[in-house]
This record gives sequence, C-alpha cells and structure tokens, in this order.
Amino acid sequence: MTMTVAIVGRPNVGKSTLFNRLVGKRLALVDDRPGVTRDRREGDARLGHLSFRIMDTAGLEEAKAESLEGRMRAQTETAIADADILLFMIDARAGITPSDRSFADLARRSGKHTILVANKSESREAAAGSFESYSLGLGDPVEISAEHGEGMGELLRALMLCLPDEGDEDDEHEEGDGPRRIRVAVLGRPNAGKSTLINSLLGEDRLLTGPEAGITRDSISVDIERHGVQLRVFDTAGMRKRARIDDKLEKLSVADGLRAARFAEVVVVLIDATHPFEEQDLRIADLAEREGRAVVIVLSKSDLVKDQPGLAKRMREEADHWLPQLKGMPVVLLSALTGEGLDRLVRAIQSAHEVWNRRVATNPLNRWLGETTDQHPPPAVSGRRIKLRYITQPKARPPSFVLFCSRADALPESYTRYLVNSLRTTFDLPGVPIRLTLREKDNPYAEKD
Repeated sequence: MTMTVAIVGRPNVGKSTLFNRLVGKRLALVDDRPGVTRDRREGDARLGHLSFRIMDTAGLEEAKAESLEGRMRAQTETAIADADILLFMIDARAGITPSDRSFADLARRSGKHTILVANKSESREAAAGSFESYSLGLGDPVEISAEHGEGMGELLRALMLCLPDEGDEDDEHEEGDGPRRIRVAVLGRPNAGKSTLINSLLGEDRLLTGPEAGITRDSISVDIERHGVQLRVFDTAGMRKRARIDDKLEKLSVADGLRAARFAEVVVVLIDATHPFEEQDLRIADLAEREGRAVVIVLSKSDLVKDQPGLAKRMREEADHWLPQLKGMPVVLLSALTGEGLDRLVRAIQSAHEVWNRRVATNPLNRWLGETTDQHPPPAVSGRRIKLRYITQPKARPPSFVLFCSRADALPESYTRYLVNSLRTTFDLPGVPIRLTLREKDNPYAEKD
C-alpha cells in the first residue's frame, strides 16, 4: 500500500518548495508572499529508493471557520486526517513562533507519525531556531534546505523509520529478517576501479567494467551481504575536476554521484594506489566530510605496489596528514582483481557506520569539558575570559555537539579545533565528521528593550 505524507506548518515556511523537490516538478506555485497555497495539492513523490504520495497544504492559521483562511485550515486538517505521516515544517531562520507551538499541539493530537522539519537551515542564523525547535516536543529536527536540496538524506532516513516494510519491496526483503542495510557510496576519480571493486564484493560481473575511463554514468545500487554484514552499495561515475567537465552528460552523471553521496551513510573514497592522494582524491574526501558522512579510504590496485616496504603505515600517515578533519579514518589496501582486502573493507565499513551512529552521554561529556578546560583553558580575548559552561550531544549521524558558552563569536577557531580533536580522542570517534556548535546563553543582566 502506498503511504501518504502531508507537509504542514504555518505560512511561508517552504512547504511548496519541498513539495516540488519531492515530486521532481514545479507543480506548486512558490513565492515569497505567505498564503500562496490554498488547496491541497497531491503528487507522486520519490526520495532515494522510497516512493509515496505527498500532499502540499495551506499554511495553518488561526481564523474563523467561515472565512477564507478558516476554509483553508479545514482543507489542511482534512489532509492531516488522510495522511499516514506528517512533515511538520518550521522556518529555522525565524525560530519558533506562537503559531508553531499551537499547530505542533494539533499535529500531536492527530496521533500520526510526525517528523519535525527545520527548513532554511543552510545559514548560520538557522542553528538557534533548530535547537529551539526541541521545545515543540516532536523529537529531533531534520535540518534541510528545500530550496538547495540539502538534508534530503536525513529526511529519507527519518521517513524510513516511519514507513512499514511494504513501502519498498527491496526494504521488505532486507529489513524483515535482520538489520537494515548500510548505505554505501563508492566515489573516486575515473578509472579508479569502482565497478571492479563492487563486482568483486558481489562475486559476479554485475557492473560493466573496462580499461576505458568514464564507463559508469548512472548511480547503480546493488545489495551485498558478506560475513553477516548487509550493505546497499552505490556505484557512481568518476569525478574529475569541474573545470575539465564540458560534456552535459558527464555533468549529469557527476551530479547523480553527488546525490548518491548525500543519501549514503558511509562513503568509500577509492584511490589509485599507484598515484595516491592527488588533489581530486582529497576534494572528494572533503566533500564527503562536508556532507557529514563516515569515510573509508580504499587504496585500490595495491597488487601493483605490494613490493614497497612499509606501504600500509605510510598510507595511514599520509591520510591523517592530508585529511586532518577525518583523522583516524579506516585506510584499507585492496586489490579488486585478486580479492585481497575485501573482508577488511567490509569490517571497516561496519566499524565506521557504528562510530557515525555513536552517542555520548551528557555526564561524561561535561566531565571531559571540565578536565579539558582545566588543562588548557580558552584564551582571554580583549582582556576578558570566555566561559565554557555546558556541552551536550543532541544528535548523531554524524556526532554533533552543542557547547554553551559566553562570547561564542570570540572563541578562536584554533581552540574549537582543539576541542574537536580532544572529543575525537577521548570518546573514540575516529574518521567521522564532528560537528561542534557554539551557543551563547542569554545574559539575565543585559538591558532589555
């Protein structure tokens, strides 16, 4: 049975923009003016591998029943009654308004699965609104930018937790008897051996391979089970420097690969061991880090350089040197032709996925904060000390922390890096992006208007 999802929220938070993105067409009118949408609009949506029915609704407003706004609200309430899942959308830049709180109560009373969506989260100003949204009592917010397509992978994972198995035939098979598959995207330069690697993991020639660069164009997914670890692996087109791409089809292929990376949980960066850590390899790994994905570095064609002594140790050191933002990431030497290193790769993916999902309790975090600041207190800026008061982890995937402090804008970036590196070492978080957000608490003695 096809599930129905309704996008609800107050006017002008971006509901129609998200609707258009999910249906893949500009069906709903979008304008900066609030109240453009009046009727329910339905469409067939697809996000990642999920297909469902989506409803765009009018912005919820308090109004008399006989007024136009009241009739629009009645249409929205009908959509809520007909839906299986609600996407309750807020404007993260504007923060939580009284209307948001009122209609969050309406969503809770409906008894439907409700996913809190913090739209317009692409700017720094949106962070405060996202954290404030926890007060609505609808769980962790999914931070997205409907206009720019950011956060769609997180939205997919939130939907997967609500949709039953029959929402997708493949997921029915994979989730019925065991754990959900780890979504893995294989990225790399052209002719690095991505398709050959996936064929070796499968044990069959599922994907077209050859000596020519650029054979793969579409992002192809295959399901793999090896030693009890279930994976859904996406083969992607080779990624060259943007300045070298002038063919429209290649641009589309690379865009499809980038999309696969955004929906993945673990990104395998495949590097040619005969020419390791070239500039484009580092750009691809940095892209995966900025998308918040766990990263595994794989040096392919290692059979061609196996006569070099101390190769594994040297590659480990080079990875940490060139990619300090992912320090400690797994580095696997592999030969897809001989099969050497395949089991190590699967174990590395499983380990990276576990770290990516790791949560740290608040008490150990604040003990760490006290010990760390005692050993190396933050520097005084303009003769005034910066106080680090409290830290918590609101979410994982990747591990994300919020540090409450005074004068957040004055804390040097070098000290922030020190804290991130200490978090990584103390709580065993190797090879995954760590997000540390600084927030100031309101000064009770500050003058108020």
